[in-house]
Formats: sequence, structure tokens, C-alpha cells
Amino acid sequence: MRRTQTRRTQTRRTRLVSLLAAVVTPGVLVALPGASAHASPVRDAHVLPAHDGWASADGGTTGGAGADGAHTYTVTTWEGLKRALKDGGDAPKVIKVRGTLDGMGGRSCENFATGGYSLDAYLAAYDPKTWGTAPPAGPQEEARAASAAAQAQQVKAYVPANTTIVGVGGGARLLGGSLQVKDTDNVVVRGLTFEDAFDCFPQWDPTDGAGGAWNSEYDNLVVHGSTHVWIDHNTFTDGRRPDSEQPVYYGQLFQQHDGELDVVRGADLVTVSWNVFADHDKTLMIGNSDSAGATDRGKLRVTLHHNLFRNIVERAPRVRFGKVDAYNNHFVVAKGYAYSFGVGFESQLYAEKNTFALPAGVSAAKILKKWKDAPVTAEGNHVNGRPTDLVAAHNAANPGDLLREGAGWTPALRTRVDRPQAVPSLVTRRAGAPRTH
Repeated sequence: MRRTQTRRTQTRRTRLVSLLAAVVTPGVLVALPGASAHASPVRDAHVLPAHDGWASADGGTTGGAGADGAHTYTVTTWEGLKRALKDGGDAPKVIKVRGTLDGMGGRSCENFATGGYSLDAYLAAYDPKTWGTAPPAGPQEEARAASAAAQAQQVKAYVPANTTIVGVGGGARLLGGSLQVKDTDNVVVRGLTFEDAFDCFPQWDPTDGAGGAWNSEYDNLVVHGSTHVWIDHNTFTDGRRPDSEQPVYYGQLFQQHDGELDVVRGADLVTVSWNVFADHDKTLMIGNSDSAGATDRGKLRVTLHHNLFRNIVERAPRVRFGKVDAYNNHFVVAKGYAYSFGVGFESQLYAEKNTFALPAGVSAAKILKKWKDAPVTAEGNHVNGRPTDLVAAHNAANPGDLLREGAGWTPALRTRVDRPQAVPSLVTRRAGAPRTH
């Protein structure tokens, strides 16, 4: 294992040397269809600073640093992005996103429906009044699954190793698409707006909760089984399709959104910095199952710093297994708030110097949510401008379900920690993707 890490560190150093060499010898770029040539790859290389969170450990995260001219692209369409991602395998590459990339490719949900699927027919087939509480089965459920598979093939884009994806020009947006960082290493994603990854074909689950629920696919960004990932200065939002405007079927919201960001299935060494997570329900999940210990135990080490969570209902984040360092994040709470930090199975959350703006009637006791018994450190956090002991607030309101203090570790990979008094203004001004002017 140590030799593998040494080789990885040497490889990254070699890329950095190539990057410096490229400063004086810019490449001549070759464009793919849907992508255009650009003059100087080095100016768009983005390397995670040393000591900046977990993604800086074990050799750091360099993404596509040192990419040559043949592997530097500017893309303006979703298909162009997918072609650029596939080109050259794991060779270092820099992909610059300009304008809006439509993950649906200009198609509607009806274009992906197959096998006789229709929402009206599905609703008629599995109405709990006649169907009962058994899981949906039969022709309409089979047609729904086939239709969902057709949409998945269109809207998912897979990111290979040693890749930087960066928005350029302001207003770079991935609309209705799902970026998949799966089973790979060394990826940087910066400067993008992720908007409205939505499921055309949610599945009804009558056993989910007391009244059943609609379950959907497609997180905006998924880190699955991958290492060394830096997610920085992006904006995540439901945008054009807020949950508040969606219909209700069987007495439950027809939920077409999953998460804004998931870090799951053995993912490790991830830094999430200076992003905006806005207007969403189940936002950020680190570890997706209590039964995933075989892949997740000892992994899921994630740093969250200087992120803005605005109008988020829950999971900001919900944590299982991982050593998660959450500091200098700012939370603006609105109607429907459930919680921010979810303390889950075998988690070790360290939450320090975060700030919360809570409206009247919302107690600081709601900020921490205990899902399973696990230790947590919460120090130096401020609520509505005042120092607040979040664990004490939770325990006072839940005397029969106490949280344990002391996460059992102390974060060391930090470049700066701001005073909580400065965090709301600083994060509100600087977090998120660049905007057009």
C-alpha cells in the first residue's frame, strides 16, 4: 500500500513538472465534435493547494494538470462533454465548459418512455386503494424501469481519472445531467452550476415511511468509489423545477430529485469547498447505507469548508462511517427545515466554527440529528450570531436520545479557519460558481 501511494505521489509530481514546462510551450489543441480548440491548457489547470482538506492527503489532487494540447477541450454541448470525457482514457485532461449543457439533449420525458409506460397508467395500476402495500410489479413497473434506463443512458456522464472540469466565462451550467465520478482517482470539478438533475420516471414505494413515498434517481454529482476529488466553487440548485411546484400523487410529493451531491460506496479523500447548495430537500449524503461497512469502513474521509447551504431541508450532510471535517460553512434556514448535520452509523463528525441563521420558531436543537449512536465534536459554532453548544442544545431537547461528545480525532488538513463572526459575509460573497454580468 505504501509503495502504491509513493508511486501516486511521484506521478503527481511529474504532472506538476509537465505543467510548469507547458507554461513556456503552449500546446496546439485538437478539437472533438462538440468541442473547440483553445490556446493555452496551462492557464486552466486547477491544482488543490497543500493541506486543503482530505483530498490533499496521500499525494494530493491535481486533476488534469499537465494535460497536453490534444487533451484540452472547450465543450458547449452535453454530447461534446461526454466525448471529451471518453477521449484519451486516463491521460490528464482539462475540459472547459462554456454556456449551458443540456443533459436531456433537447428531449422531453416522453421521448424516453417505452414499453407502453405512461404516468396515468402507472398511477391507475398502483393506487394503494386497489393495489395495496405490495411493491409495484407487472407491465407498468417493467415499462417504468425500461424508460428510466433509457433516460439514464442519456443524462449520466462518467468522469475518468486525472480530469479537471471547469466552467469558463461565467454561466457554465450542467442542466438536467448527472456527473458520475465512479471508481476513479484524481478529479477536479470547479466553477459549474449544477441545475435540476431530475428523474422522469420516479418509482412508487408503498413501504417507504408511514404513507409510502416516490423515489427518484440522478444526483447532480456523484462520487462513487473514487479517491482524491476536489469539488470547488460550484452551485447546486433545483432551479427551474422546485419541489414546491411538483404535484402530489397518492398523498405524497411526486419527488423527481435525489441529492445534489453524494459521496458513497468507498469514496475517500474528498474536499468540498466554497460551493452553494440551494433550494433542495435531501442535499448531501456521505455514505448511503448502514450495511455498507465492507466498502465504507475506514473510508469516506471528506472535508466541507466555506460552503453556503441556503434553504436546505436536510442532509447537509448526513454522515455514515466517515471522518468528516465540516468547518466555516454557513447555513441559512427557511421553511420546512428538518436538520443540518445527520449523525449516522459509525460516523465521526467534527463540526467547528460553522454559522447558522435560524428563523423565529426554529430551535438550535434541530441542527444536529441523531440517526445512530456515534460520537461527534461540535465546537465554536454560532447560531444567529451567538456562540452555541450544538450538542448541549440537542441533548437538552432529547434527554432520552443523547449524543456522545468527542469524535475521537482532530482535523489537521486545513489551510485557514475563519472566525465565525466573519463567516456569513465571507461565504455569502465568495461561494458558488462564477456568475455572468
